[in-house]
Amino acid sequence: MDTRQKIIDATITVLNEDFSAPLDRIAEKTGLSRRTLHRYFTDRGDLIDACREDMMQTWQTAMLQACDSTQDPLIQLERMLYAGIDCGVRYVFLHKLLSHPDEDKAGYSRQNPSYETTRDNWFQLIPALQRRQLISEHVNATWIRLLFIQMISVTVQAYQSGDIAQNDIKKLAWYSFRRSIGME
Repeated sequence: MDTRQKIIDATITVLNEDFSAPLDRIAEKTGLSRRTLHRYFTDRGDLIDACREDMMQTWQTAMLQACDSTQDPLIQLERMLYAGIDCGVRYVFLHKLLSHPDEDKAGYSRQNPSYETTRDNWFQLIPALQRRQLISEHVNATWIRLLFIQMISVTVQAYQSGDIAQNDIKKLAWYSFRRSIGME
């Protein structure tokens, strides 16, 4: 792994736990000096932008692969949940970052058409499943998306805690998510 990616990975881990953590803590996590961080990134904002770009790339690739793997919207939704879980801390931190009040998430999504395409693919699944009466019509796509994000977050926390058998974690997440949106 190259140094730049090592710094990005450490930043995602550190800032996911404490968004206000200083660069010194990131340097400590990487085993590099703060001076070395500045050789790769001019400032904290530059580093966060690099993390956002890395996470968006990872997330988009995973979600597009999940969508492209089948034409069945139910299987797509399940695979998208698994893809989000596989992205782990990156997915959770990406959503924290995009919902952080200091971040220009609207500006970023306007500049990134593949973000909008991926998001739109997700929102098209829900009405398709509601038309097939597989998802309750009492919950809208926005509510389901929030449940989806939080299910991934909870699953990542459970995975990190070690309290849930690793072999069962994705199936438990899918079972819980589908029941929360009115699926049998």
